[in-house]
Amino acid sequence: MISLVIPVFNEEVLIDNLFERVRKSMLSIDENFEVILVNDGSTDNTFEKLKECHARDKRFKALSLSRNFGHQAAYTAGLSYAKGEYIAMMDGDLQDPPELLKEMYELLRTGDKDIVYGKRSDREEKASKRMLIQLFHFFYRKLSKLNNIKNVGNFSIMSRKASDALLSLNEKNRYLPGLRSFIGFRQGYVDYTRPDRVQGEAKMSFVKLLGLAFDAIFSFSSLPVKICLYSGLTGILLILFAAGYTVVGKVTGLAPLGWSSIILSVYFIGSVQLLSIGILGEYVYRIYKETQNRPIFIISSYIE
Repeated sequence: MISLVIPVFNEEVLIDNLFERVRKSMLSIDENFEVILVNDGSTDNTFEKLKECHARDKRFKALSLSRNFGHQAAYTAGLSYAKGEYIAMMDGDLQDPPELLKEMYELLRTGDKDIVYGKRSDREEKASKRMLIQLFHFFYRKLSKLNNIKNVGNFSIMSRKASDALLSLNEKNRYLPGLRSFIGFRQGYVDYTRPDRVQGEAKMSFVKLLGLAFDAIFSFSSLPVKICLYSGLTGILLILFAAGYTVVGKVTGLAPLGWSSIILSVYFIGSVQLLSIGILGEYVYRIYKETQNRPIFIISSYIE
């Protein structure tokens, strides 16, 4: 059986279109499938629409979380309920084309792969958003040292053993494309052009995207901490230079530049300290969340 996990949040306007396209795509692969639609604490009629999908086709199952736990947590909830031998993931806004699932499935079956993901060769979104996302992927790839993460998202299909390995990672600050790369296995990809939304509004605001980027970077890179070290060392060198300049000025009778140099030095050191405290605080906060050991998600209801 093939399982497909789709998280949705306040997407009532596109559920009917999502149902038709996903159903057609899954039937083109195999009639033995299940689609787990995860309602991530929607405040509109999304869950009612999901129940209608279940009434139309019992292979569409509705999993509702007790509140909005976030995109990555919703995926994790769906994966934990998936029963298939092969498990796929795609976003519920139809920017991941379900028609591509058949090609990904065939590569998984015939290409001796355990994971096949969609690689975005191009985007039809706003130029500003494309630029920010490209910038994130560039720095994330350089910082994390992980493979298979350039221009990729959650859109993928994997074997049961790969899915079980992914679920065995219980960290609370989750970035699934990074975790998927971390578990290894034989991975391949299918190129596609990511379209812009045709219905509804984007639910991932700039703040949410920034938070996800922080989770990705702080979970897989030690460079931010090294920035603190390098900034501190730079500050020490500048202070030593300033101290030497002052001594030479006293000996030669040349007066220091005055208050401006002092104020600039104070501002520089203060900025380095605040930056260092902020970066360390991000790590400490994530450690705190892990030690709390709260569940990643809480289920409100499940219609199967």
